[in-house]
Amino acid sequence: MKLQEYQAKRLFGKFGIPVPVGDVATTPAEARAIAEKLGLPVVVKAQVLVGGRGKAGGVKLARTIEDVESHASAILGMDIKGLKVEKVLIDPGADIRHEFYLAAIMDRATRRIAFMASAAGGIDIEEVAATTPEKIIFMRIDPMLGLQEYQAREIAYFISNGLKVEKGIEFTKEQIRQFSQMVKQLYKVYTDTDANLAEINPLVLLGDGTLMALDGKVDVDDNALFRQKELEAERDLSEETDAETEARVAGLTYIDLDGNIGCMVNGAGLAMATMDVIKLYGGQPANFLDIGGGAQADKVAKAIEIILRDPRVKVILFNIFGGITRGDEVAKGILEALKIVNTTVPMVARIVGTRAEEGRALLAEANLVTAETLAEAAQKAVALAKG
Repeated sequence: MKLQEYQAKRLFGKFGIPVPVGDVATTPAEARAIAEKLGLPVVVKAQVLVGGRGKAGGVKLARTIEDVESHASAILGMDIKGLKVEKVLIDPGADIRHEFYLAAIMDRATRRIAFMASAAGGIDIEEVAATTPEKIIFMRIDPMLGLQEYQAREIAYFISNGLKVEKGIEFTKEQIRQFSQMVKQLYKVYTDTDANLAEINPLVLLGDGTLMALDGKVDVDDNALFRQKELEAERDLSEETDAETEARVAGLTYIDLDGNIGCMVNGAGLAMATMDVIKLYGGQPANFLDIGGGAQADKVAKAIEIILRDPRVKVILFNIFGGITRGDEVAKGILEALKIVNTTVPMVARIVGTRAEEGRALLAEANLVTAETLAEAAQKAVALAKG
């Protein structure tokens, strides 16, 4: 679950990270009122869960109250990478002397939290990583020991040396202390919120010599939301499709894609493999859908119903691995579901595992297309999708 910028920065503030004291508006009039309270200049920033807002015209500096209203009017309702802007953040202007990048991420290769930091700016960090990777420090944290004081200082000194190269100046002892403290605070944000990502981009050095997080990004692990109720309540439903919201409420993991082959699979890894094989044979998956364990008729029916909401879907592919779940019980669940959901969309079912043959026989009797292998199932689904 991704947090909007204003939500991420409020979260940072709770953990002691210095952030601008801005507020969110949904109308130009609200934006004007916030700016009058904060004082000019202010920055008007689109709140959408995608990058590249500035390049898309979603971030504007306003030096007059009239500018605040006109910028807010232009940005609200704007389409940025397919997402409609419904809110703008009004932040006080900042006297920026230099921009840095700082993030805590999950290094899946070593199964450890890692810090990435750079003094070569924040907005184009991807370009820095591609062209001058030596300007980025990558530090892994031992999960048994946690972030150590010397590691936080090492990151701060790396940034100070980078600042010397970029600007010809170095951090003072106080700024080293401030940066080290910010690293420790960001680590606590990451661990306490079950995050996959906690990023400050940019972290800036201000004219008065202090450091501040001007922008923030936090991505919370969906599997940990049961113990992050306060954060879960901040989920922005406007960033989800109706189908994704309905699937989440029903206990299904569903993501809309752009193809025409609906997928219903039990297991996230198997679902990804299914999409890969569909692509291999020239098809395009319409969704990622992990139904989880079991195959209760009502859950299968809801999954089929959600898939069929997409008018582009021309065929549904079931790919079920029967481990603990029996293949014949899965088949019965699908058939019961089809009594609930009336559709003429063709379906291909591949069941493997415990009592798979019995399951395929039940489906074949009901005139569903069956397959023994994933390759066979994908080829049949692609052929049906192409008519």
